[in-house]
Amino acid sequence: MPLEPLVKSLLFKGLVSGAIRMKSGLMSDIRSVGLALAVISSLVQPAHAGTHTTELSIIDSQKSHSTNSAQLLGQRNDSSITKVTAVRVNSTDKGIEVILESPNAEALKPVNSNQGNSFIADIPNAVLELPESKDFSIANPGSGVVSVSVTQADANTVRVTVTGEAGLPTAELFDSDEGLVFELAPVASATERSQPPEQPTSETERSQPPEQPTSETQPSQAPEQPTSETQPSQPPEQPTAESETPPEQPTAESDEPIELVVTGEQDGYRVPTASTATKTDTPLRDVPQAIQVIPRQVLQDQQVRRLNEALRNAPGVIANNSERSAFEGFTIRGFSNRNIIRNGLRDDTNITTNVNIENIEQIEVLRGPASVLFGQGGAGGTINIVTKKPQSTPYYFIEGTIGSFDTYGGSIDFTGPLNDDRTLLYRLNASAYITDTFVDFFETERYFIAPSLTWLMGKNTELTLEAEYSNQKQPNDRGLPAVGTVLPNPNGKLPINRFIGEPFDEIDKNNRQSLRIGYNFEHRFSENWQFRNNFNFSYLSVEQNSLFPSALLENNRTLERGLFIGEFAEQAYNLDTNIVGNFKTGSIDHKLLFGVDLSREVSYQEGRNFLRELDPIDIFNPIYRRESAGADLEEFADAPTISQGLGIYLQDQISLLENLKLVLGGRFDIVTEELEDSQGETTAFQQDEAFSPRVGIVYQPSEAVSLYANYSRSFQQVTDSTSNRLFVPERGTLYELGMKVDWTNNLSSTIALYQITRSNVLTTDISDPSRRTSIQTGEQRSRGIDLDITGEILPGWRIIGSYAYTDAQVTKDNEISEGNRINNVPEHAFSLWSRYDIQQGNLQGLGFGLGLFYVGERQGDLNNSFSLPSYVRTDAALFYRRDNFRAALNFQNLFDNEYFETAESDLRVFPGAPRTIKFTLGWEL
Repeated sequence: MPLEPLVKSLLFKGLVSGAIRMKSGLMSDIRSVGLALAVISSLVQPAHAGTHTTELSIIDSQKSHSTNSAQLLGQRNDSSITKVTAVRVNSTDKGIEVILESPNAEALKPVNSNQGNSFIADIPNAVLELPESKDFSIANPGSGVVSVSVTQADANTVRVTVTGEAGLPTAELFDSDEGLVFELAPVASATERSQPPEQPTSETERSQPPEQPTSETQPSQAPEQPTSETQPSQPPEQPTAESETPPEQPTAESDEPIELVVTGEQDGYRVPTASTATKTDTPLRDVPQAIQVIPRQVLQDQQVRRLNEALRNAPGVIANNSERSAFEGFTIRGFSNRNIIRNGLRDDTNITTNVNIENIEQIEVLRGPASVLFGQGGAGGTINIVTKKPQSTPYYFIEGTIGSFDTYGGSIDFTGPLNDDRTLLYRLNASAYITDTFVDFFETERYFIAPSLTWLMGKNTELTLEAEYSNQKQPNDRGLPAVGTVLPNPNGKLPINRFIGEPFDEIDKNNRQSLRIGYNFEHRFSENWQFRNNFNFSYLSVEQNSLFPSALLENNRTLERGLFIGEFAEQAYNLDTNIVGNFKTGSIDHKLLFGVDLSREVSYQEGRNFLRELDPIDIFNPIYRRESAGADLEEFADAPTISQGLGIYLQDQISLLENLKLVLGGRFDIVTEELEDSQGETTAFQQDEAFSPRVGIVYQPSEAVSLYANYSRSFQQVTDSTSNRLFVPERGTLYELGMKVDWTNNLSSTIALYQITRSNVLTTDISDPSRRTSIQTGEQRSRGIDLDITGEILPGWRIIGSYAYTDAQVTKDNEISEGNRINNVPEHAFSLWSRYDIQQGNLQGLGFGLGLFYVGERQGDLNNSFSLPSYVRTDAALFYRRDNFRAALNFQNLFDNEYFETAESDLRVFPGAPRTIKFTLGWEL
């Protein structure tokens, strides 16, 4: 076997290597994308959209550490990336101060470029590493200030934005032991502006309020006589009627700043960057492909418990199984998919067991083929799970949940440093969750723990170790027959809580334990070149007594059943090593990615696997009996399956012009699949090679708009489980056009038009009388439109919504009629989740959430013999937050509508849950 020794050798060498190296108008050129968008732009463009340059007044103070303006306003000349580990907003006598905490604060060198009422400072060579968030924002932190946000503008730039209510705030900048300090004074109120302003005597003074005292003068004291250099030449204006009352003398207590915000709290839904589409931290506006990010804040607000629930926020993604399934299955853009990767690494055990939400920072939904970066996978798209990482600022969170159907749950999330110099960081996530569900005799238990450790080995070197252990116990969810649910049954209608299995562990159970261990090693040779080495090992052990329906007799009430008993396991090893470099060829910028990855997956038995007799059941009058299980019928010998892969990939992100970018990529894969018998002898072996290209282009007519086009391909090795035959790889081809718009700094949207063709699909060989063999003559095609919008409309009002139109059909097949719609794919799907939090007054801290999820009619099987009706599910929530305490009351399916989630066949139709209520209490520090 030519590939196996190579894979094993490279896996070993890669592991050793990893261990050793351990942002002027919003729509200035919008005519180019249509008159309709220009009209929309005129409605949403700020009244003051002009771009201004405001000089930062940098003065010496008691806080200063001999930092001069050249140091603070220096350009990007540092060779390292500086981390901002915490953000604090305090009230001051002048207004507010924003503090960026950093272990290397002197390296934070802001450059300002303001817009309208917003003071904006960009800090190059910096990244945010806040506890429990990517970005920081707060509304109404002080009088005259609308909002403060600190965001990751691009991969290496942190942006501070402070928006004034009446005008552009005045800023002063300090470098202190605490970090980089922005002291901001809002423009005077309307009453104060009615007084004639004083005339400043110098250019520098125009950037300061007329009544501004010197840095050493307290507001309660009589101001010093101004000098020609520091103060206006005119005497200070008299106070207005509203300000005639002299301020109180400050006490020692009142001199202390009032901290308004818990450090690092994330309030936004918009995530500006993602790594899935390019394997580099690239702003979404620069990616020539549709990608939607579902952040942790959405998962928490909706109180989802598993991946399939979270993906309701991406209507182009439709679940293939129920909320109660032990598996994670879905379609993207019309095609069934097994592409769930974790931190950029393939791991098929994400499909064969539930994915826990507690350790997820964000979910990235990449629509369309992604083989150029991740190797073999389906044509519809890829789901990337980004896990939580250790933080250098201590953070502690504990939460408990109680809900309908005897639901109880709890989770913790602790992170912080383990030593004084903060070079050793930890994080611990753990949870327990039990529920009876609405289905009779269907109880679920899930236990989860995920420790991680980061070692900052040096200024440019970092190693993160991660582990996850999950244990879930439940019966098998086999749904209900279509006759009696979505189709009429002469015996009546089946209740959705009917269980067609047996409520005894020795007959029906599905217990799964999974363990994942891995590391992420990064070393930065310079500002422009970086080395990364990532490894993940996964082990899944399954003990499953799988009861399944086999036929519904002519009386439409007797259901024949079968029982498969088995113990089996999966092991997966994945290693990815790559180099990212930035360089120039003349005036053209390049971001080059070169990498090699290796994979090995083994599936095998851990015990006996056999079929057993099982009595039928009356679905309208079920009688459950332990003795319904009979004799053994057939035993299956252990037949391990071994899959291995070697992939070499190259990608260049080329900035031809500042507003014109090109992405070129290609990957060559060698994959093998081997089938063995119980004696370990090879019974079938196949080696395939595949080349997967991608070409994408992005044109940005303005800072807010990106137009793009993309072509890419995918491949997937194919095995016929009935005949144990291997086939040539299945291929997918994508053509896509799209547009991305940043309506504001906090609100963005994407629209995409696409066509995907899936070829080499297995079909029934009609020349075989038994029709048990397959041939590769099938083809399927999907065309459609994706639209999503995410972010903050107004302070405190956040949304995530999307719409998908999907026309997915069979275009070639030996048995299925051409033109049939692909099952479980609605033509129209829509979702909208919105949350609003009251920003001030006695009700500050109170929030409201509302969600609408629409799924259109879809076919129940490829023969289109029956369909599932469309439905709208309404969710709602109430939130309350006070200091470190928070509470939430979530209503899922608020109006208690009956609907059906999905279907696997005419014997397996899965009803959705009725109204469900969850009450959650949490505390954080």
